[in-house]
Amino acid sequence: MFKNKIKKEDQVVVISGSDKGKRGKVLFVDGEKGRVLVEGVNKKKKHVKKGQSADGKGGIITMEFPLKASKVMFFCDKCKKGVRVGRDVSGDNKHRVCKKCGKRLD
Repeated sequence: MFKNKIKKEDQVVVISGSDKGKRGKVLFVDGEKGRVLVEGVNKKKKHVKKGQSADGKGGIITMEFPLKASKVMFFCDKCKKGVRVGRDVSGDNKHRVCKKCGKRLD
């Protein structure tokens, strides 16, 4: 288990690997394995049989595979780069904030 500061629908940027520098939206977060699925990143080809694909045809399809959560950073619109995420506690409310500029992310 890992401490997750990235949530579904966040914009992230990849910081290492063959897709370094690519940005995308988080589609799925697996907290137990520490992995995130990012739209348009880490695409691989998969061979599927007739019954396994959505359209009922077999063949080779291209799909996104999960990345380790440590390989992505939150993308701040104000800073225009990948940033670390902190927490701001005010009263009973908790908010995620950009560590660089202090902008609220939630």
